[in-house]
Amino acid sequence: MSSVSTPSGSRTTATPAGLDPRGPRFGAAITTVVLAAVLLTGSVWLLAAQAAVFALGAFAGPGAQPYGVVFRRLVRPRLGPPAHLEDPRPPRFAQAVGLGFALAGLAGYAAGIAALGGAAVALALAAAFLNAAFGFCLGCEMYLLGKRVLDRGAAEPRLAVAD
Repeated sequence: MSSVSTPSGSRTTATPAGLDPRGPRFGAAITTVVLAAVLLTGSVWLLAAQAAVFALGAFAGPGAQPYGVVFRRLVRPRLGPPAHLEDPRPPRFAQAVGLGFALAGLAGYAAGIAALGGAAVALALAAAFLNAAFGFCLGCEMYLLGKRVLDRGAAEPRLAVAD
C-alpha cells in the first residue's frame, strides 16, 4: 500500500493491488478438504499445517500462502482473465480469522478437550465451505462490516457537551 498526493495536496492511502477473487475460492476449496480431514482423523499435525497456511495468508497476504501460489502458477494461467479484481484486505482478514479458529482448535486438542478442538475446526470448515461452494467469504464480510462501523463512527460529528 502506498501514500498518494491528491490535487489539493493532502495525502491519501491508495488501495492495494487487486486480487483475483477466484484465488481465495480455490484456497477455500483446499482448506475445506484439509479441515474435513482434520475432523475425520483428529490429526493435530494436519491442523497445525493448516494454521501455518492461515498465518502466511494473514501476515503475508493470500497470494503468499501455498494455495495462492498453486493457484497463481498452475490454475490461473489456464483460466481467462478475471471479470474484476478485489481488494486483498478482506481475504487477508479472513485468513487471520481462520488462523484464530485453527489456533483455538489446536489449543483444544492440546489440552485434551476434543470437543473444543472439533468445534473450532467445524466452524472454520463451515466458513471455508461457504466460500468454496458459494463465493461467500464470511471473514471478508466481517471485515467489511467492521470497516463500515468504524468509518461511520469516524464520520459522525461529535457534539460538545457543556459543563
